[in-house]
Amino acid sequence: MEMKNMTLEVFCATTASNEPAPGGGSVSALAGALAASLAEMVAQLTIGKKGYEDVSEEMTLLVPQAAALRAELLDEITRDSTSFNAYMDALGLPKETEEEKAVRRQAMQDALKEAAEVPLSVAKTAAKIMPIASVLVKKGNSNAVTDGLVAAMMTRTAVLGALLNVKINLGSIKDDTYVAKMKETIREIETAIIRDEAAVLADSPLAD
Repeated sequence: MEMKNMTLEVFCATTASNEPAPGGGSVSALAGALAASLAEMVAQLTIGKKGYEDVSEEMTLLVPQAAALRAELLDEITRDSTSFNAYMDALGLPKETEEEKAVRRQAMQDALKEAAEVPLSVAKTAAKIMPIASVLVKKGNSNAVTDGLVAAMMTRTAVLGALLNVKINLGSIKDDTYVAKMKETIREIETAIIRDEAAVLADSPLAD
């Protein structure tokens, strides 16, 4: 069964089992999907409401944006769990001759890069929710401001959690140029998402 089609109870039970997947990467993708869902909800609760006529058009535009991110991140739940399969397959390749060993090493390295690229994609996709949450906290229905704030916090968790999965795969990749480039990308995304979440929280009427 596709993980996105599991009930909450089954997904949680599967995560709690001694199986390696779903793990932190899939849960990060789920956190992002939930953040997008909350963002979509706040926009929906603002459209057509008295006192929010001036932002109704803007909120209407945000709904499909959040919905698209929700759908993409739901698909990433399974993709993250299966991204490591190629590496496990590479481990099982024959290694009797030097040629076979070389083929196996290369297959392992290629698979590790793919396993790093998937959570990076999750992080980049989830990060797109933060500017939506920012608009919602500032302009959305004030009765749902806490939902917008939770969306922002869940976005941060999704992004940072996904990036942790990138980092752990980088530790086994031998391509120094690739690793250095990925680490720089990670630093940029981490810095931005932490800064942007802090800004959203500060903009809240609940901020002290």
